[in-house]
Amino acid sequence: MTGDADGSDTGSNSHTGSDGHAGSDSDRADDVAAGVGVPATRRALIDALAEGPVSGPELADRLDVSRAAVWNHVEALREAGVAVESTADGYVVSEASGYAGEAIAYDLDAPFNIDYHDSVGSTNDRARELAGAGHAGVAVVADEQTASRGRLDREWVSPPGGVWLSVVVRPEAPPAHAPAYTLAMAVAVTRACREAGVDARIKWPNDVLVGDDEGDEAEPTERGGRKLCGVLTEMEGEAERVSWLVVGPGLNANIAPEDLPADAGATSLLAERGEPVDRRVIVQRILEEFDALTADLRGAVDAWEEYADTVGRRVRVDTPGGIVEGEAVGIEFPGALVVDTGEEMVRVTAGDCEHLRPVDR
Repeated sequence: MTGDADGSDTGSNSHTGSDGHAGSDSDRADDVAAGVGVPATRRALIDALAEGPVSGPELADRLDVSRAAVWNHVEALREAGVAVESTADGYVVSEASGYAGEAIAYDLDAPFNIDYHDSVGSTNDRARELAGAGHAGVAVVADEQTASRGRLDREWVSPPGGVWLSVVVRPEAPPAHAPAYTLAMAVAVTRACREAGVDARIKWPNDVLVGDDEGDEAEPTERGGRKLCGVLTEMEGEAERVSWLVVGPGLNANIAPEDLPADAGATSLLAERGEPVDRRVIVQRILEEFDALTADLRGAVDAWEEYADTVGRRVRVDTPGGIVEGEAVGIEFPGALVVDTGEEMVRVTAGDCEHLRPVDR
């Protein structure tokens, strides 16, 4: 089954709550042991360095490797953008600024193993492969996608410089709750964008937009403001339980305006800020927020409404059952848009939403 979401193929120790949490440290350990993402020894080295200065002999003892092996792993971290310095007190990280798996993993407060690729066909396809092989708690990250797609098989351009991300989770939740994971990811991306200084909001169910206010001179999309990000969610499961979910945000981050599709109403963090963002930090914030939000799915849906640009607007939603038009008045768990048509209240669970205009008060 495929979830209803839009976009690109793109916390702390975790537990499984009643709604299903994102992953666990044991999931991550299984994945690294299987050769997915950051190697297990290097991940242990990253965790040790995050605690502060540590000597070579102590690292060799903790990792159960030779001092020469410690040196090799330290060099690998340096090549990945983690600045490891040798001091009188031992090895210490002075800066982590790269965009490889090790750099993203350093100081990440979420239980995801980073499976990084310079280029990949689709992070969602890679994540689906990993999910099918039994993995969980993996975040697939790529600098570039060559065969990305959005909801309804829409084309999504994914050049170098974006945040192309897909996470694999195995929640203890029924398939009916899958839309809440899409909303949680949209909230996570929105919060990361706002932390970067961009006033992002969400169009139902999962487009992250900027500049949809009246009087904004920049060109909006046909369906709302300028699009920063979309989320593509896919799943497999039985009638009562999800086997796995792949949730993939595709965020236009450090993409120059001239490299964005001219006719798609797209924008990027670079275009909005006038300067690039640290994509490593953006990915970390998205993963940390997503992990926290999925620990309380009902709270995640409430958080979505806080950033909603759709609620309070007149909308036209093309649903499988026909067109629904009216005022969007709210959201209901696990993600249904409530539309007042003037004749009745309609709960829309799937469809293509177009913003018409704010409702006059």
